[in-house]
Amino acid sequence: MLDYLFLAVGFALLIKGADFFVDGSASVAKKLRVPGIIIGMTIVAMGTSAPECAVSIAAALKGSNTMAISNVVGSNIFNLMVVCGACAVCAPLPVKNSTLKQEFPLSILAAALFLAMGKNSMSVGRVDGVILLAVFAVFLIWMVLEAKKARGSVQEEGIAALKGWQCLAYILVGLGAIIAGGDFVVDSASAIAESFGLSPTLIGLTVVAFGTSLPELVTSLVAARKGEADMALGNVIGSNIFNILLVLGAAGAVSPMEVLKENLIDDIILIVMSAIVWIFAWRRKQIGRLHGWIMLAMYAGYMGYICTR
Repeated sequence: MLDYLFLAVGFALLIKGADFFVDGSASVAKKLRVPGIIIGMTIVAMGTSAPECAVSIAAALKGSNTMAISNVVGSNIFNLMVVCGACAVCAPLPVKNSTLKQEFPLSILAAALFLAMGKNSMSVGRVDGVILLAVFAVFLIWMVLEAKKARGSVQEEGIAALKGWQCLAYILVGLGAIIAGGDFVVDSASAIAESFGLSPTLIGLTVVAFGTSLPELVTSLVAARKGEADMALGNVIGSNIFNILLVLGAAGAVSPMEVLKENLIDDIILIVMSAIVWIFAWRRKQIGRLHGWIMLAMYAGYMGYICTR
């Protein structure tokens, strides 16, 4: 029973910690007059991806490398099909040409890069981790340059009321809660998996992936309901890029990770699903309600597959 209690406490810390981190970070970004899509792709995406980062690095340090990888891939599939799908069902998500031509393809290329690395040696070693981190650094620099170019088009209305010291406090408290929550989730989820005779890969793809993706789900749904479609979509795409380049890169650099055949299959499924959503968005420059229902149905089919394989 303690394992279930710690799992619940871990998820609560992850969600609330991400909430504080996002509020503080987004407030700073708004004060700098950064557009919604850029905020979603960087600050908010980094904040909502912090649980995946905490869980995967903690898992890598504890030797649960299969959970580290399955958590990232599972979270990315959940983000794309459930978070984005649920937002589209609530309100159609318009997609800008720049997103279709730049960020969306980059998210697919990031998944393809991990597939190539994993298939090459059936592992993600320290060199692979450093390469992923280097690509992430280039992506971050590119986003900063894009933010600088777009600053002039952003109005000052709606800037968050948080003061400078409050922003810092929110960010630090949020990060602390995220780190502690990630540790709780890894330990308790591993214990529960062993008690039921389940593989860490299955637990990582389901329970842990869902728990660590809750911040993305809540943040994007709230953004979509408030008419901030740019931030909702940017959060999903940005989080998926962060998860592979930053999270897997950091985890691999900390502790080399073995890649299982199931991990590669799941990554191929992620690439195929990403391409389908990309096509949905490209046809009408938006992800509509029908698309959202199709995406949710596809995720349900995927869940059935991983639970029976």
